[in-house]
Amino acid sequence: MQLNPFTPLQTTRLLLRRIKPTDWERILFLRSDEVVNQFIFRPPNRQTKTKADALLFIQKIDAGIENNDFISWGITLGNNPEIIGTICFWNFSEDQKTTELGYDLDPAFHQKGIMSEALEAVMAYGFQRLDLHKIEAFTHFQNEGSRKLLEKNGFSWMKDKVDERMKTNVIYERVQGKK
Repeated sequence: MQLNPFTPLQTTRLLLRRIKPTDWERILFLRSDEVVNQFIFRPPNRQTKTKADALLFIQKIDAGIENNDFISWGITLGNNPEIIGTICFWNFSEDQKTTELGYDLDPAFHQKGIMSEALEAVMAYGFQRLDLHKIEAFTHFQNEGSRKLLEKNGFSWMKDKVDERMKTNVIYERVQGKK
């Protein structure tokens, strides 16, 4: 599997691009805003509270891409370079055929179909370019917005699977070729 060189993705309305150090303010917002993070638990060593934390997180993203460990895109609207959300593949299986999906979006852009559009592009990249067989998503059982997004985009709730790291999460998956 080859994540480097980084591949930007374009949709009708969106550009999913590499996150840069100049995006630190938006990353800080997305990783610290109460609404964005209401269903996300991060231990203290993974929290983003300062510019330095945001820059360190961006360095981690770059290293992950360079090492083919994970990939993260900044979501932007058309020609506006400001990131309004992020979407990523991380936690790849040992055989590189399954990955976990993660995403966040500025609440000002909720309910506009933006994350569905980004998700569609990222899933096509994952299944077609990375030859993934399965994409999983873990979300808090009370996060109705995320659950509806996943179901709308062909993910199935795996009622018998348990997230050992976070018991309040439910697990969804989408298998290549199924919607």
